[in-house]
Amino acid sequence: MRFFSTKVFHIAILSLVIVMVSYSCRKTKETIATVTVKDMDGALIQNASVRLYAVGEGTGELRFDTTMMTNASGQASFNFTDYYKAGQAGFAVLDIEATKAPLFGKGLIRIEEEKTNEETIIIK
Repeated sequence: MRFFSTKVFHIAILSLVIVMVSYSCRKTKETIATVTVKDMDGALIQNASVRLYAVGEGTGELRFDTTMMTNASGQASFNFTDYYKAGQAGFAVLDIEATKAPLFGKGLIRIEEEKTNEETIIIK
């Protein structure tokens, strides 16, 4: 009977180790925000400046601020993978400003972890 108990104990420990190793080897998927900029006619805008930022509640201070230019497809893609921490509930809601003088547009994008998040901004 003692042999059976020891064997079950060892199997349980081995199973626990396998689960822990498998979980720790989990690859984090990329967290991407892609903003597409269009004009009022729906034409894609190349070389528009796209700014993503967040202002702290109560403080009014910028907590996050980054800018990128759109490519030939009118898109600017931001990689937030390094900012995301596993187990974190939610990531961020960021303000968007898109400009290409004299045109301007704004909006919001909700960034969900380990996904490609997309938003379209119309500049006028």
